[in-house]
Amino acid sequence: MAKLKKIMEKKLSKIAKIKKIKYFLISFVDLFGVLRSKLVPTRAIDEMQKNGAGFAGFATWLDMTPADTDMFAIPDPDSLIQLPWNKEVGWLASDLWMSGHPVKASPRVMLKEQIKKLSTKNLIMKSGVECEYFLITPDGTKISDEKDTQSKPCYDQSALMRRYDLIKEICDSMIELGWNPYQNDHEDANGQFEMNWDYTDCLTTADRHVFFKFMVKSLAEKHNLRATFMPKPFENLTGNGCHAHISLWDGKENKFLEIGEKLGLSRMAYNFLGGIMKCAQPLSSFFNPTINSYRRINAPPTKSGASWSPSSISYSGNNRTHMIRVPDPGRFELRLMDGSSNPYLLQAGVIAAGLYGLNNKIDPGEPLSCNMYTEYKKYPDLKKLPEKIEDSLNELNNSKEIKEAFGEDVINSFIKLKNMEIEEFNKVETFDKTRKITDWEKQNTLDC
Repeated sequence: MAKLKKIMEKKLSKIAKIKKIKYFLISFVDLFGVLRSKLVPTRAIDEMQKNGAGFAGFATWLDMTPADTDMFAIPDPDSLIQLPWNKEVGWLASDLWMSGHPVKASPRVMLKEQIKKLSTKNLIMKSGVECEYFLITPDGTKISDEKDTQSKPCYDQSALMRRYDLIKEICDSMIELGWNPYQNDHEDANGQFEMNWDYTDCLTTADRHVFFKFMVKSLAEKHNLRATFMPKPFENLTGNGCHAHISLWDGKENKFLEIGEKLGLSRMAYNFLGGIMKCAQPLSSFFNPTINSYRRINAPPTKSGASWSPSSISYSGNNRTHMIRVPDPGRFELRLMDGSSNPYLLQAGVIAAGLYGLNNKIDPGEPLSCNMYTEYKKYPDLKKLPEKIEDSLNELNNSKEIKEAFGEDVINSFIKLKNMEIEEFNKVETFDKTRKITDWEKQNTLDC
């Protein structure tokens, strides 16, 4: 009751009147990262805020049957975003409930459970994400800018400015929303871009990550383009990563920061990092959740000369050839995730693995400074990342650490649904990194 009272203190109907919002998108993300919503008129929002919007779980990627009772998406008023390009509409992230209880095998609930566990140590995780995406033709067959042909197109000013109108509209939207964006660039692949905004608490980052993908796709359509976060839409071009920058805080104190240490990291940071390295193989199921994901990691060099994605489980200083990079004191960058990663499971997986590292004081060993792309054979004992999604799911199924963190039933639900997807793929295609990207991958991943 106390929780409901706190939610209702921010009465959405009153906010709507002030902001002139006519409709609300009550949204949630399923286990495959698909954004689901109902469009609710303001006249009905009080009832929806109290009891939630009803959904049939089986109609989404959640482990339910057609016989199950309705689930209800109860919106979080703190997540409210008024669409900058259509101010009549307010977007809300929601938590799923069924029969009076949270749906444990639902991504936002899974993240909040990990945040709760971390809070018992008086810690919060702050994070930022770097979401890469391609701007392609509406039919998805090629990049949209025929002039974008350089073999090394990263930071190409001309290619960036040819998409100025769209990039500006997205960036202006983030400025208006208070996200504090600070740079936009053309990325390593032809037709690929990245936009960066400030880090914050991991739940807010996850909500913003969800909305960012929706916003970029929506505004691209407005400009007669198509945006895709698909991990590897083109065989010869660098794939879409979604790197995450991580730190733990106690109030205003960065607990990862240790001045004078060689990388500027505390023992807590190393233990947290060690837990992520220990769990990287099973967590590839969360961080690289699609069949297409495994064309990006363990990948050969692309047109630009490098894949910019990891193959081995290693960490380094400011060296982008490793799975984990420490660019500055007090934080590290995890480079494993790709554009198809579920924003909530991304953050939840990091916390779960990091907590395992903290609780067991996992030592990650010494950092490596080599070029891992060319010198990996010198380190035969390093664990490798999974070669295909079946391998990552097997690792997840055998991971006591991850099953303990999320609950065996939750992990089994995720594995069950992913195996259904693999079975569907195998009926019509065979996964082979040396061959062209399949039509199935494009049809099922371009809009991830």
